[in-house]
Amino acid sequence: MGHDLRIGIIGLDSSHTVEFARRLQAPDCPPEQRVAGAAVTRCLRFETPFQDQAGLDGRQRELERWGIEVTEDFDVAVADADALLIEINDPTLHLEYVRRCAGLGVPLFLDKPLAQDLATGLDIARIAAEHDLRLCSTSSLRFASGLQEACAAVPAARHVSTYGAINRAPAGSSLVWYGVHAVEMLVRAIGRGAATASTHTCGDGAIVVVDYADGRTGVVELAAGSGYGGVLRSGAAAAPYTVEMTGIYAALLTALLPFLAGGETPVPLEDAVEVIAILDAAERSAQAGGAAAMPVRPAPDERQGSPA
Repeated sequence: MGHDLRIGIIGLDSSHTVEFARRLQAPDCPPEQRVAGAAVTRCLRFETPFQDQAGLDGRQRELERWGIEVTEDFDVAVADADALLIEINDPTLHLEYVRRCAGLGVPLFLDKPLAQDLATGLDIARIAAEHDLRLCSTSSLRFASGLQEACAAVPAARHVSTYGAINRAPAGSSLVWYGVHAVEMLVRAIGRGAATASTHTCGDGAIVVVDYADGRTGVVELAAGSGYGGVLRSGAAAAPYTVEMTGIYAALLTALLPFLAGGETPVPLEDAVEVIAILDAAERSAQAGGAAAMPVRPAPDERQGSPA
């Protein structure tokens, strides 16, 4: 392309807007966190239930220190962008902005979760297919070095447990909004093909049991304020891991930039659909009790989506 990628960001209600921009161009970003090859040029600002005007003002001031124009005009925000990041905490807005971006002819990263429910996630996937939109959606937790090492040690895990945080969503499902991180790690480790999810809520957390038709099992434990980690098992092999949070944003950007520059996606869209299918079923189970089924996913032995 001959120049650093020009990135436009849609949304300022997520801390990821600031954190990604920091690693791309903040002068005081630690060298080990810096990711070269792209710069954020503009950011579209609007209020959601996840961030008030005072919070947006603080984030805008930080972005402007790094030379980023913050605007409330969509057309201005996407002008001259080589790629776009949708960084909106409120997943109910994801479909609207994917629609608005789909015809622009540039790659799109949609930050987790794909949508607020499976039906909307499938709508997003359909729009991407209809517009030949190069779309990637994932949590940064997928690229944690500890998880990557565990997946290399047990590449065909039959039983996977993950744990992570769950925070209260200002609107919508807390399980979908924040449980996505631990479910993303599960899908990275065990692959696709989940059949049912059963959720047991307990205090300020939840335990989700995911069953697969071929006998694989997944357990996702969520608790307020907890760290992230898990264990992968297959036969006698076991690989426990914990997540070191310091490097996950840089790891995601390092995997994402080649895709935004025209390369292969680091995470197939089918994985993002699988994640929201599990979260959707887990939320339905939490509301109604019992196991909630989900549509048939791609073949269980298809473990695509991340480098080892």
